[in-house]
Amino acid sequence: MICEFDEEGKIEDGGGVEMMVNVMWFSTEFEVKNKEKKRMDYLPNELYVNPSYNLIPLPSINGRAKVLSLQKYNEEYPNGVQKKSKEYGKVFVCRRGCNPRTATYTPEFIWEEFWKGRDTDIAAIGEMVYNETKVVKRRGNKSGEIAELDDVVEDDPNFSRRTKAPRTPSKKRKTSALTTPTRRTPGSVSKKYSTPTHKRIVVKKPLLFTPLSTRTLSPGTHLSTPYALARHRLHVSTLPPSLPCRENEFTEVYTHLSAAIAEGTGSCIYISGTPGTGKTATVREVISQLQYLVTLEELDDFTFVEINGMKVTDPHQAYSLLWEAIKGDRVSPSQALGLLESEFSTPSPRRVPCVVLMDELDQLVTRGQGVMYNFFNWPGGRYSRLIVLAVANTMDLPERTLSNKISSRLGLTRITFPGYTHSQLMTIIQSRLSGVPGNIVDPDAVQFASRKVAAVSGDARRALDICRRAVEIVEYSSNEGAGGKVTIAVVKQAIQEATSSPLQVFLKTTSLSSKIFITALLLRTRRSGVGEGVLRDVLDEAERIVRNQGVAEKELGGGPRVGGIEAAVKGLVESGVLSVEKRGGGGGRIRFLIGEEEVKAALREDPDVGGVIGR
Repeated sequence: MICEFDEEGKIEDGGGVEMMVNVMWFSTEFEVKNKEKKRMDYLPNELYVNPSYNLIPLPSINGRAKVLSLQKYNEEYPNGVQKKSKEYGKVFVCRRGCNPRTATYTPEFIWEEFWKGRDTDIAAIGEMVYNETKVVKRRGNKSGEIAELDDVVEDDPNFSRRTKAPRTPSKKRKTSALTTPTRRTPGSVSKKYSTPTHKRIVVKKPLLFTPLSTRTLSPGTHLSTPYALARHRLHVSTLPPSLPCRENEFTEVYTHLSAAIAEGTGSCIYISGTPGTGKTATVREVISQLQYLVTLEELDDFTFVEINGMKVTDPHQAYSLLWEAIKGDRVSPSQALGLLESEFSTPSPRRVPCVVLMDELDQLVTRGQGVMYNFFNWPGGRYSRLIVLAVANTMDLPERTLSNKISSRLGLTRITFPGYTHSQLMTIIQSRLSGVPGNIVDPDAVQFASRKVAAVSGDARRALDICRRAVEIVEYSSNEGAGGKVTIAVVKQAIQEATSSPLQVFLKTTSLSSKIFITALLLRTRRSGVGEGVLRDVLDEAERIVRNQGVAEKELGGGPRVGGIEAAVKGLVESGVLSVEKRGGGGGRIRFLIGEEEVKAALREDPDVGGVIGR
């Protein structure tokens, strides 16, 4: 419902003042997300009046609608609104108010008792709906039980400040007859279905299978020893209660993201850092905190979707995943791209902010860079309300993949996660081991492992894996009667095993041609900042390495573009080290299927290519 017109709006590029309108919203049953509390007696063309107001651009209103009570609707349209009628899709029934976020409803009322045309007191309607739909926080009972999270919503005394209620028109405002924005939702009041006259087809009831309950071990069983508990806590998949040594980065991400959601604006936050520095874990913790605030009605609702570049076979599938998160429909990437372009360029003030976590952004790079450009460009649209959290391992990936002219106008907010220092790694490991009885890990061993990892990469996951393996070694020796504690010697053994894994052994013992090609691909990805390269470019890099290192052609089994290199590429693909896109003329794209840290660790000390990698 339009409450008032306001010319004190935003200034357009042409210098004119844009007309804004203050509206009170209706919602459909599709906008009530809580399926457990959602009413199931809704009508196809029923609307619920909401206790919220917004200033919106006048062009976003596409027409006039008619709202009636159920009784009035049945009187005027006993057979429903005919599809050929001009009123089809413009006549709605309203008999309740609703808060879509909490799925709370008002008692049923008669719309005409509130709607008085120009004399309607819209503020009174909003106040009534708000009072009837607010949820009061439960008092704790004597047993100390905590109320359900859905009911822990306190009354907000600042409601009138957060929601823009109608004001007395000023000189720059022009009041007019109250109208309602059109929402083209086809349908009419449900008709009674007549009993079919033909013979019924009886379908047998399908067999119901009772699934077996999942067998789980209680913590007291599989975590009964200090070693088992330490192994469990040191596992990289175990979520700690908090993320130590990332408080500043957490605050920065939280501040930018919460501000964008609260203001209803688009934003793009580029988060970079080497692998294992807590980028994704920090973002997920921020999202978890914001979703909790939504349940308390302290923050506007938002949609969250995570797109992992390592889990999609084609970067263009990101379009389909985003459209499915927004609308719930599965379409092809090409269709999704067109729909998203239209969605983010069309005024729709009721659009819920959408937060997209694009993890492993390096893997979503395409030849034309269309995917990255679109996801960086859409948040800048006036009506998009799209917030992109791009997580990558390369600090300057946008500049390397996009032209300087394009990357400079995208307006990215950059947050860098530096590698962990040895003291931070010690804090992380010790926080995981806190509460483990027996003091089975020597502090000097933790310090030794932390310094070893910090000197190479600062990867917390690698430090946790080394300490976890050290605990396993001590646990195995204690089962044989030796008993013991994780010391520096045990950590050295764990590090030695980590560098002598089957993958490490394969990379160290592979042919010289394979080592040169792997090194060439590593240098190309390091130089371009993209997690893949073009085959012809990698071959050129391999030729350069051969010339600089003075490798004889006979050692390669022929020229670098034939014989040995060709066989090396085939062998690496069959071994699962590389992935090559088949395309003629050497234009196929090639990428690692293993971590670059594994390659560096295996070939750093190699006499033939170690010097090239170390530079």
